[in-house]
Amino acid sequence: MSRIVVLGGTGFLGRPVSARLGELPGATVLYAGRAAAHAAARGGARYAPDLAVDLGTVPVDVLAGGLTALAPDVVVNCAGLAVGPASALAAVNARGAAALCEAMAAAVPAARLVQLGSAAEYGPGVPGTALSESAAARPAGVYGATKLAGTLAVAASGLDAVVLRVFNPVGPGAPESGLPGRLAAAFRRAAPAGTVMTGDLGAYRDFVDVNDVAEAVALAATAPGTLPPVLNVGSGRATLVRDLAAELAGLCGFAGRIEESGTGSERSAAVSWVRADVSLAGAALGWQPVRTLHDALAALCPATAPTAATPA
Repeated sequence: MSRIVVLGGTGFLGRPVSARLGELPGATVLYAGRAAAHAAARGGARYAPDLAVDLGTVPVDVLAGGLTALAPDVVVNCAGLAVGPASALAAVNARGAAALCEAMAAAVPAARLVQLGSAAEYGPGVPGTALSESAAARPAGVYGATKLAGTLAVAASGLDAVVLRVFNPVGPGAPESGLPGRLAAAFRRAAPAGTVMTGDLGAYRDFVDVNDVAEAVALAATAPGTLPPVLNVGSGRATLVRDLAAELAGLCGFAGRIEESGTGSERSAAVSWVRADVSLAGAALGWQPVRTLHDALAALCPATAPTAATPA
């Protein structure tokens, strides 16, 4: 029997990841995170997490003590913060990952760590090409820089660890801190024949279904032997964001005008092209994306998106 601790298991990525891990034969899924966040897991019942911690602030010795008590074989870190002041991003994404590594080294040094990273760690790609794990990491903003710091902490930890560098995840519950969730919420709020204002939609992004991400995590949690330190998890395709917006509008029943004004976010202006090379994940895990972007968008539109991403 495998005991798996999931940090951030109630978040956008954490929910499908936890559900998939719970399907593994003989697996026991345990949850760690902020007590206030644990209202949506385990059939929707409010409950206290198995280990109540805020990864951005918990002392390493307290976290180590909790991990000793839970005795996991695998720890999956889905906790992260996508928006907020730099101090909060650094606390959760960088300091949190480093504290987790130190606590695991002290408490459960033989356990595997599966850390969820971000394509934002790479920064801009070269149009027409795919980003492999050997590409230089040149994050264009604070979020990407803090996620990269977390990846570096994992790489230096000496643990049996892998960072799954997730590209742009899409699916039910996508938060408004990300473009698909923000667009879906805008289309829901607008009159069917009204106008939705957006920033520039001319960038290309690699969008991946959250259930494909969950499958990659399950494979990484159970793969024998040593894994590469970083594995890309994306669709392997670059999609024009304008095309995504048009398809999502149709799925949401919005038949009005999408008006692009201004340059959009700072990251969109700085990073115009992103596409993942997922061949290494295929070789190391036997993983490949199997769901289409249409599948992911169709699952997103009926869902109620939270208004902001929060650490869990």
